[in-house]
Amino acid sequence: MPNPTDPSQLDAEALYGVLLQQVRGGLAGVANAAIVGIHSGGAWLAERLARDLGLEARLGVLDVSFYRDDFAEKGLHADIKPTQINFDVNGATILLVDDVLYTGRTTRAAINELFDYGRPARIMLAALADRGSRQLPVAADFVAAKVELDQSRALVLGRNDDGQFTLTIDDHHA
Repeated sequence: MPNPTDPSQLDAEALYGVLLQQVRGGLAGVANAAIVGIHSGGAWLAERLARDLGLEARLGVLDVSFYRDDFAEKGLHADIKPTQINFDVNGATILLVDDVLYTGRTTRAAINELFDYGRPARIMLAALADRGSRQLPVAADFVAAKVELDQSRALVLGRNDDGQFTLTIDDHHA
């Protein structure tokens, strides 16, 4: 697993390739698998993973805004999207996908929302990058890179018009 010393040099496409190989191996032989991405970066990754793994019919997207424990503090972001899960969650092995794993609060919120749709047999977590500093006991099953950043900085996944991923560092994130 890459462990870059300079986060500004992260190649999102190369990291996606690492993540895809990990997920492909981890889901090999798994029956009733589905992929659910967390809006927005995780949803972009989930869409591409589903396409590359032939799971487009078992793709869902979550927007966890209303499920976050800091909702009152953060409020709603401007680009809220409706959750879309068009398959039976009961008994499924769900690959939950996020772009950056940080405190664990988004993952907790996503799991809470998933359980509103049914009881999966298993939930696995995939993230493009893990930046540590967990506030909850959450660990990814699949992660392409571990990155250390100051708490005042954010790692931001972008997607170009051609569908290619980019990672940038936002120095104005508090």
